[in-house]
Amino acid sequence: MASFETGKESDASNQSDHKNPNEICGLVDMDTCEIPSYVCEFVEKEIGNDFKSLKKVSNLIETITEEKKHLEEQVLTVSSEAPKRIQAALKNAENSKTALGLLLQKENVVTESISRHLEEAAPWMDDLGVLISQMEEVERHLSYLKWISQIEELSDNIQQHLMTNDVAEAASTLVCMAELAIKLQESSCSHLLTFIKSTVQFWHKILKDKLTSDFEEVLNHLHWPFIGPLPSSASVPPASANVAEIYTNFETLFSQLLKLQTSDELITKPKEMPEKYSLPAPPPIMLPIQLMLSPLQKRFRYHFTGNKQTNVLSKPEWYLTQVLMWIGNHTKFLQERIQPILTIAGSSVNAHLEFTRGLVMLVLEKLAVDIPLLLYDDILFCHLVDEVLLFQRELHTAHGYPSNLPNCMHILSEETCFQRWLTVERKLALEKMDSMLSAEAAWTSQYKDISDVDEMKVPDSAETFMTLLLVITDRYRNLPTAPRKLKFLELQKDLVDDFRIRLTQVMKEESRDPLGFRYCAILNAVNYIATVLGDWADNVFFLQLQQAALEICTDLSASSKLQLGLLASMEISVFDDLINLLERLKNDMLSRQVEHVFKEVKEAARMYKKERWLSLPSQSEQAVMSLSSSACPMLVALRDRLLQMEQQLCHALFKTVWQMLAEKLDLFIYQDIILANHFNEGGAAQLQFDMSRNLFPLFSHYCKRPENYFKHVKEACIILNLNVGPALLLKDVLQSASESLNACNSNDKLPSSTAALNELGIYKLAPQDVEILFNLRTNWPNAGK
Repeated sequence: MASFETGKESDASNQSDHKNPNEICGLVDMDTCEIPSYVCEFVEKEIGNDFKSLKKVSNLIETITEEKKHLEEQVLTVSSEAPKRIQAALKNAENSKTALGLLLQKENVVTESISRHLEEAAPWMDDLGVLISQMEEVERHLSYLKWISQIEELSDNIQQHLMTNDVAEAASTLVCMAELAIKLQESSCSHLLTFIKSTVQFWHKILKDKLTSDFEEVLNHLHWPFIGPLPSSASVPPASANVAEIYTNFETLFSQLLKLQTSDELITKPKEMPEKYSLPAPPPIMLPIQLMLSPLQKRFRYHFTGNKQTNVLSKPEWYLTQVLMWIGNHTKFLQERIQPILTIAGSSVNAHLEFTRGLVMLVLEKLAVDIPLLLYDDILFCHLVDEVLLFQRELHTAHGYPSNLPNCMHILSEETCFQRWLTVERKLALEKMDSMLSAEAAWTSQYKDISDVDEMKVPDSAETFMTLLLVITDRYRNLPTAPRKLKFLELQKDLVDDFRIRLTQVMKEESRDPLGFRYCAILNAVNYIATVLGDWADNVFFLQLQQAALEICTDLSASSKLQLGLLASMEISVFDDLINLLERLKNDMLSRQVEHVFKEVKEAARMYKKERWLSLPSQSEQAVMSLSSSACPMLVALRDRLLQMEQQLCHALFKTVWQMLAEKLDLFIYQDIILANHFNEGGAAQLQFDMSRNLFPLFSHYCKRPENYFKHVKEACIILNLNVGPALLLKDVLQSASESLNACNSNDKLPSSTAALNELGIYKLAPQDVEILFNLRTNWPNAGK
């Protein structure tokens, strides 16, 4: 069979050679007579190892032959078409070259023609340029005359309206003229600008004088201004004749004066405060409101300037209160009578706010004059600042005066005044700190008799200090700029640090008695301040200051940049440095307390450490288990100190203290008592009884499972009191695990020993610790030794 297939393959090969000798020559390298690898791969893919597939060879050869023929035809076609394409391209290039030459000739002809035309037209162009310049000049003159004519026409119209006593139309026409003047403000025609402004000013004065006299007459009928509060609706007294007519005249005149606002702003330069106060620039006060404010301004200047008895530097509350009264007295009239007029006129101005703004400017002018006179008198200056802050708060809360308008805080933010304010604020704060720390009740809580309120057991000095900081925050909260607020924030941080240093000094004086009343009060104070600062760190106001600090501080050292990065990511706050210092002081004081109590308890446990654990009777030999007499001093001392600290420390601090104390006691009993002795059955039982029935319950008032804070002691008692049988089994498991570990340096056996310990409730002690505890037991049978 094999020979037959081989012969068949040979015949197919011969047939292939007979049909396509050229193809084989193309596939075989004639120099080396080797078949290329890609041909072998092709044959392997098409035929494979199955000799039955050799019948495909003839079809394969035919297919390849057809593909070869097709490729040869394509090559012949391309080789024959390429010269034709090249010839066509050359012909096109020749044609393009000829056409380009013709275009260049035409271009030369046109260029010469244009040059000759320009030479011939040059004289004409010069003449036309002169004519065009003359025409433009005439047009400018004509436009200039048109503007003058338009202005004169408007002026004539105003005159005619006034002659017919049509003041409303005259005012409307003046508005048109003022708008023309505004349009011409960028013009270089200085004489035209002067002419139109002088014309506007001329008619504005005439209309303003006429309307002002009529308006003041109506205001007199209304008994304006209102010195006292209106009893009912904003109306004139019943004795006045024809109330409706008076109000109609008032509304008409108010509307007509309102039309003069544009021309008034054009020709009147508003009175401005010095630049050093950095006041915002709101629009001028409406003309009719200005006229309504005029009598109040006269009263204010009469009473609070010059040598009048009411103008006293030590009594700023007089004029501040007077302004608040005026605002309150006129609020109803402004809202009910004037606001509807503005609404009908399409104005978005708030009448009450506009009136208030005018009166506030009086206060600002008065402060700008008074402050330099009392800048270096601490008492008068402090009194002024207090009154101004009260005034500003009342203005904002009761009358809705926004902080983005000129207000008293801008005057207090002026550099000289602000620095003085900051200095005095610091000085007074330090004086108050001295007085609060030296007071008799400095370390007692004013809420000590109210358990619900006195959770943190805050001494009066700490609470007063934080109230002082809170008051300072309220005082500078409405300052207009972030840099000024940050200055006050730095002052607060300095005060906190100063208070911390003072507390540290007092603490060092009391450190001889860490459980004393004053020492605990200082600890409560430190904890309270740190807690409050932590709460403030999440306050929106201080978060805004944190953002402002990031925007202001740009050029800083690498360490500061790192801190800025933490501030930007909100990982730390503006108070974090202070909180860390307070926490460090708190932890130091807590450690000192714990160490003091632990030392006392340790001293009381001397006899307990020497207890004869090796020879105590077993539990079966005793009728009733009782506490070891040597443990009584230790437990009594511990109980008394816990009660004392619970009464004097706040809940959070006491929780930390007893947990720290429990941790130290756990290690002390485990290392100094358990590991330092040997235990028979009775000794182990007695130790477990002392711990589980006496020591652990002392802490049961503070948590549900106190034994979890004495894991070393609890687990050691389990091992020492384990019955002999289970103890031997556990000992074998631990020994086997240890031998396996030493033999192959593998942890394969360790989980089994850990699991065995976990079954007994041993999680803290390691297997090596358990083996040590087994060696402390003396109640092993002889066979187990």
